[in-house]
Amino acid sequence: MNGPINKILVYIDGTESSISAAMYAVALSKTTGASLTALYVINTKALNDLVKARIFLAEEEAEYHRDLEQDAERYLNHVRKLAEQKNIVISTKSLSGTIHREIKAEVQENKYDLLVLGGLSNIRSRRDEFFNETDRAMRSVSCPVLVIRDEESAWDIFESI
Repeated sequence: MNGPINKILVYIDGTESSISAAMYAVALSKTTGASLTALYVINTKALNDLVKARIFLAEEEAEYHRDLEQDAERYLNHVRKLAEQKNIVISTKSLSGTIHREIKAEVQENKYDLLVLGGLSNIRSRRDEFFNETDRAMRSVSCPVLVIRDEESAWDIFESI
């Protein structure tokens, strides 16, 4: 493929908006011929913060981390099935760490041409903006970012291909 979009990364976090973003990314991959990867990041920074704040014990952190790994696998399998419905080959990847750092590193390391994200949450304060990991990823990656805001439209596009 020699177009401007050859490699697409879609970030999945288990929200409905991220699944809509995945559906749109599948449709975009199908129409452009670009390769597609779905990424789920287990937020270990948040887990560590819960332990430091004594909300979780270390043992609880390990159990919760296993639960999050299972969630990651479940959501990535769901996205894989969506891609298979449209005869698209998709790579899936689960990482652990700070979300915005892992997304940024993945984009740089694998030279993605486009990052696709679900709709961003409404930022009500500077503090929200600073702590919103997806927003921070959007602002820090080196490639163009496509934010899917209209979930219904994404579903319609997916169904039409």
